[in-house]
Amino acid sequence: MINIIWLGLLIIGIVVGVATGNMDGITRGILKGAENGVSVSFGLVSILVFWLGLMKIAEEAGLIQSLAKLLRPLARFLYPSVPPHHPAMGSILANMSANILGLGNAATPLGLKAMRELQELNPNPRVASDAMCTLMAINTASLTVIPATVIALRLQYGSSNPTMIVGGTILATFLATMVAVLLDRYFRARDRRKRGDR
Repeated sequence: MINIIWLGLLIIGIVVGVATGNMDGITRGILKGAENGVSVSFGLVSILVFWLGLMKIAEEAGLIQSLAKLLRPLARFLYPSVPPHHPAMGSILANMSANILGLGNAATPLGLKAMRELQELNPNPRVASDAMCTLMAINTASLTVIPATVIALRLQYGSSNPTMIVGGTILATFLATMVAVLLDRYFRARDRRKRGDR
């Protein structure tokens, strides 16, 4: 759907440019946008490679496992239907750890893997389970301690203090995660009440 929206905006822009005789401006805009896209991508690649390298070092040193151990009681509370030693729990913990460390791009494959593994536990494969809904809510809101991608963008555009956003990011993502958990629990309880009424 989003691709259709972007395509529609692009076509409207070209049509308006042709109608107003500003094709030269459209061409310059397209080329400048492509140039900016490449330069931003290179900046993001460098910071992501740096953080992924640190993540690999942390993993080898046992930091990720330690973080996963710290998060295990929280994960058991959030995902009571997932057996503690099921592979899905390991993927959920890895996803949560990557999100907390601000590695959203690294967290995405882990989240997809967790969803596939949760689907194996799902008694009704045509409807998302409670655990799947919880994962989606928490992964979307996700508490982040180090917003690596945003710091990279701020560095790229010459910010004098690119890490200034860390405190605000921690507060905003903490509140978003709390709201996601509360809403998840509310809708889960409401759904159970509806099923009990029938």
